[in-house]
Amino acid sequence: MGSMVQATDALMAYMSAIGARETAAQIRCREETAAHPAAIMQIAPEQGAVMAVLAKIMGARRYLEIGVFTGYSALSVAQALPTDGKVVALDISKEFTDLARRYWKDGGVEGKIELILGPAYDTLDKMIAGGAEPFDFVFIDADKPAYDGYYERALKLVRQGGLIAIDNMLFFGRVADPEANDDHTSAVKALNTKIHADPRVDMGLASVGDGLMLVVKR
Repeated sequence: MGSMVQATDALMAYMSAIGARETAAQIRCREETAAHPAAIMQIAPEQGAVMAVLAKIMGARRYLEIGVFTGYSALSVAQALPTDGKVVALDISKEFTDLARRYWKDGGVEGKIELILGPAYDTLDKMIAGGAEPFDFVFIDADKPAYDGYYERALKLVRQGGLIAIDNMLFFGRVADPEANDDHTSAVKALNTKIHADPRVDMGLASVGDGLMLVVKR
């Protein structure tokens, strides 16, 4: 087994300080969200940076996000897309996404982002039925019991060779605990196992943030 660094508080603080080049809008989004009662839902800055780099490497133009919260991940990727790039962002919360819209405006990317409010399954099914133009990159960061359904729909909406990134796939370390069998942990464990054996994709689980599963559609 290869070596893996221990994620101490000091190391995580270093990662946050040096692991990303944040714009003023990203800093404002991150710092203001840190005071929010649901702040645990926000991705780390270095994760946003990794996702932005992946988008650039791919030459991504169309990005689909399932689960927006206060908008940091959509902001990170939108900034990395070309001027004619498009973000389609799905969420159920007007409260959270009203905050997101403010940061997107601050970052000068609101014109790239289409926000669709409502149950994501319904929106995704409408996209599939309507023959939506394929996406280059899909990010899933929403309710864990629904993850498998999001994954299956994302596979239909992403192009061949496109990327699906799925957040929280280490789920605070609970995936390694055989006694952790609540609905959320069980859903993450099951999807990790499924993707590991899925012949439709190439995959790798990165330890950035809370575990970022990277999947490329064959």
